[in-house]
Amino acid sequence: MNQTRLRVLFCDHLNLARGKYLPAAHDGDGESRFCQGIYALAYDKELLPAPCSKLLEGLPDMVARFSGQDIRPGWDGHRVVIADQFDSAGNPLPVAGRHLLRRTVAEWRDAGYVPKVGIELEAYACIRQDQQWVPYDTPGAFVYSTGPFSDPVGFTDAIWTQAEACGFPLEMITTEFDSPQFEFTLCYDEAVEAADTVFLFRLMAREIAFRHGILLTFMPKPIADLSGSGVHVNFSLWNENGDNAIGDPDSGHNLSALGRSCVAGLIRHHRGLSGLLAPTVNSYARLQPASLSGYWRNWGVDHRGVTVRVSSETGDHARIEHRMADGAANTYTAVASILQAALLGYRNDYPLQPAETADCLDNHDAEDGVPEDLGGALNELAGDTALVAAVGEELVGNLETVKRHEIEVTAGLSGPELRNYYLYYL
Repeated sequence: MNQTRLRVLFCDHLNLARGKYLPAAHDGDGESRFCQGIYALAYDKELLPAPCSKLLEGLPDMVARFSGQDIRPGWDGHRVVIADQFDSAGNPLPVAGRHLLRRTVAEWRDAGYVPKVGIELEAYACIRQDQQWVPYDTPGAFVYSTGPFSDPVGFTDAIWTQAEACGFPLEMITTEFDSPQFEFTLCYDEAVEAADTVFLFRLMAREIAFRHGILLTFMPKPIADLSGSGVHVNFSLWNENGDNAIGDPDSGHNLSALGRSCVAGLIRHHRGLSGLLAPTVNSYARLQPASLSGYWRNWGVDHRGVTVRVSSETGDHARIEHRMADGAANTYTAVASILQAALLGYRNDYPLQPAETADCLDNHDAEDGVPEDLGGALNELAGDTALVAAVGEELVGNLETVKRHEIEVTAGLSGPELRNYYLYYL
């Protein structure tokens, strides 16, 4: 296909893909200017005086700067590139998740390790009927089903074909437990590259699905009586010898000392992380006990009822899976926050509680889970001063301002009205 335009994109605080189309002649390094007031916006387009939004300082420009080496094939007749965000003086925007992830990777590198990440996405498919979006009819779907009974119009085939054309390394597409829910798993890569791929893949998948009459939503809980959709972040840490340093098959729990400290960090900062990883009112309809969703403050080996799941695989495939995040979280911020909590565990040598021994359905060892709602999660985040310092006070302050507004404006909405508040965006 003739790639006639360049689509410059970046991920904002709401996990929306902001961008512009530029002429195809742009094939080297470049930049484009945007209003920094983007970071004042809520989903309902209300402007809020959030930190780093510059709402009350004249709404100056910010600069989205990209490298020609990062331009890649897109879809629908354009090429795509992800830009980094700077203020008008050339300083990195502290509310930009991609900058946070770059800094986080640099901090782990200074400690002697390279983070690698693999991300699993869950989403529901809806179709338009009688002026409403209703669940896509998948008459013979079941968990791990494939073929036309689970996807009659073949939109997932179109997504796979386009992903290959774009160079997005898909590991798997399958159906999930409830219908019409699908899972998309992207291959492991170094952390920034993995987050870049997920950001672009998610946008591409939604747009390809939409051209097939499908609204693909990564909203945490779009259908009240069905399972929620999460974003599972798998990570490992590689040392200077090129070895995966997370696992130890002789330890009895598949974790090295480094791996144990990472898990301890994630457990210690569990409740604060909820404000970063599950950042919508709707997120807490998904995060419930006995939901296999990342609710409990616990960990275990090959246990889907826990939040921090240690893989039963060892060697190069050893990894830690964090199961709390959802599709409302900025992918870069989510990955960075998980890695920062793990880094706090490594630096501070937190003690690690025993692994979960119960089923997490009828019984559990864990003493607590995430807060009951977004307001509680934001309170826990604000109170976790170590995590706030690690992630960045301006990023957390911006998120809290925007999300407190979201709590207020959604307070009187019913189930369908609340779903529609998020549906097109997530």
